[in-house]
Amino acid sequence: MNVTIRGRSRHFRTVAFDAPSNSVQLIEQRLLPHTFQVVSLANYRQTACAIKDMVVRGAGAIGATAAYGLAQGVRTFRGRNLEKFAKHTEIVFQTLKSARPTAVDPVNAMNQVLRVMTSGETVEQRQSLALAAAEEFANEDVQHCTELGRHGMKLIRSGMNILTHCNAGWLAFVDIGSATAPLYAAQAAGKSFHVYCDETRPRSQGATLTAWELAQQKISHQIIADNAAGHFMQRGKIDLVIVGSDRTLGRTGEVANKIGTYTKAVLAKRHGIPFYVAIPLSTIDWQMRSGFDIPIEERAESEVLGAWGITSRGRREYIRVANPGSGACNPGFDVTPAELITGIITPAGIFKPAELWSHRKQLGFV
Repeated sequence: MNVTIRGRSRHFRTVAFDAPSNSVQLIEQRLLPHTFQVVSLANYRQTACAIKDMVVRGAGAIGATAAYGLAQGVRTFRGRNLEKFAKHTEIVFQTLKSARPTAVDPVNAMNQVLRVMTSGETVEQRQSLALAAAEEFANEDVQHCTELGRHGMKLIRSGMNILTHCNAGWLAFVDIGSATAPLYAAQAAGKSFHVYCDETRPRSQGATLTAWELAQQKISHQIIADNAAGHFMQRGKIDLVIVGSDRTLGRTGEVANKIGTYTKAVLAKRHGIPFYVAIPLSTIDWQMRSGFDIPIEERAESEVLGAWGITSRGRREYIRVANPGSGACNPGFDVTPAELITGIITPAGIFKPAELWSHRKQLGFV
């Protein structure tokens, strides 16, 4: 997408790779919306830390980052011994895999890179193939999001009010986004609509990231408190809900997404409002059989007990809000049952959750 800074617009991808320096290039999302900055990560351990610490976040974006991080790590190996190279590759893989356990995209992305690497007969060939495969994953992510927009825009009519939760925009992917893809496609088709952005506590990705994206794109929007969604639904002011996903179970249609997604699905069901989930194919987990088996990341208490912001002097600071001495529970994700989901928007079309398994070949499972 294009980013306008001081009146000048330029196209950026959320995740990129610089081969000469063997570095992963990321937009520093923790600084948005106040500061736009691209950071360069010199090695795979820095890349893993960037995923863990949410310099980069969002299913497709961390998938592409992990793929590039794997290529970055294997490219540092020196020598010709394939057995030693395999051991080094496994260390890199496990380091990146452990950074964000709930999302399945990083594992799917790295497995895709590993499959391609096996056709190389030498260490040098496998290193070259790793980077080519990572680039392919990133390009596929953009193509998948383009298709999500093409299918999802059919759900949007002019005059609609649409609710989003968290950020499943281009910042959460390599470009375009999943939940925002139908919005951008509908805007390009001349449709006029309004978006309510859930603030999405505790990290406020809706208020900081989705709202920033929509403002850049000049889409009509307002930020609302997480607990206000039910009120707007009750008053007939929300016509459609579109969210993203960090892991969607292909066998059951259950969806793991940012904490609070399940609550919105329950409210939408209560008020008869269509609730859609937009995903690229890399977000589908074809192996897991129950949403209760999805590892739910427990994040730092400090996210709940306070907030980061910009002072009047332009300094980024953390402010404690909660009662001194009180602790907090902070699960990063929840799981929405299939029966609460109207449909799942994929690059291959829109399916009911129960239809994913029967269309698995069409959805890339072999």
